[in-house]
Amino acid sequence: MEHTQPRQVILSFSCEDTIGIVHAVSGFLVSHGCNILASQQFSDASENRFFMRVQATCASAISVSDLKSAFQASAAAFGMSWTLIDTTYRPRVALMVSKAEHCLNDLLFRWRAGQLKVDFPFIASNHTTLQPLAEANGIPFIHIPVTPGSKQEAEAKLLALITEHQVDLTVLARYMQVLSDDLCRELVGKAINIHHSFLPGFKGAKPYHQAFERGVKLVGATAHYVTAELDEGPIIEQEVLRVGHDFSPAQLAVTGQDAERLALSRAVQWHAEQRVLLNGQRTVVFN
Repeated sequence: MEHTQPRQVILSFSCEDTIGIVHAVSGFLVSHGCNILASQQFSDASENRFFMRVQATCASAISVSDLKSAFQASAAAFGMSWTLIDTTYRPRVALMVSKAEHCLNDLLFRWRAGQLKVDFPFIASNHTTLQPLAEANGIPFIHIPVTPGSKQEAEAKLLALITEHQVDLTVLARYMQVLSDDLCRELVGKAINIHHSFLPGFKGAKPYHQAFERGVKLVGATAHYVTAELDEGPIIEQEVLRVGHDFSPAQLAVTGQDAERLALSRAVQWHAEQRVLLNGQRTVVFN
């Protein structure tokens, strides 16, 4: 007889902190034939918010849709913001790029290696530089030129693609265009960006040359959710790497790119695994 693995689900949620939440959730899962494999929780006393992520095996007789329907009463009772997914589900991730390939290449490598369990319905870009890389990986490449006069039209096309392909997450893998406030609001909690961050921070042109002039000892990168406030969204992951006094601006840039791809890949993976929960302007990340 063929042995089949029991279905596994992940339940993630946040709500106002109160008595009985864990009891209610564990009781619900037990009553529906689910066995808890892993559970993480966090109580934010400053905001009186409770966060939890539970992974469980379920009786094969119940579907995920039925389990979600059954959980709605418990979720409503505690005012939860929640998701419940089958662990076999592969989130659909749209990639947006410009000319730099290091972040895109890293995500594609992890995807091909089976480390990043997502699907890429398309790669969109305001340039055609990275089209060969997309085609080499069998992913549709969509060129969406952006000029000051066509920005609104370009964003409308992008949003239509996101809707058409039922995209769960949009990743700006070094996409060098500022999204409009309207598009940021459409993608709240569903778009991740990566940018360099230094101690101290350097803005404007040639940040690595500025870092060289100031003799920095650390370079880094921040992966965060996209908001209308440029580079101010809730932080998911940060990476910092040490550099030496003898690093040239080019060497600083290479090290910075390493930090960018590491921070971004972790953020995308954690989001896909339902490990990231929004907490106002911050995030809770269950590792």
